[in-house]
Amino acid sequence: MNHRKKGNLILKARAKKAHAKLVPKKKSSYVSKADRAKLEAEEKAVADQETASDSNTQA
Repeated sequence: MNHRKKGNLILKARAKKAHAKLVPKKKSSYVSKADRAKLEAEEKAVADQETASDSNTQA
């Protein structure tokens, strides 16, 4: 591989990596099973509080 081709190859690779960082991610980040369970429990608690407060205002 000659000197010019190698330089162009390196520059293209750097540009490709820089562009990849700017593009938004299609895939969401991994959330562990324990974290998902914790979030679900928190959401359920909030929903229970909302329904309890709604029933108190109606009664």
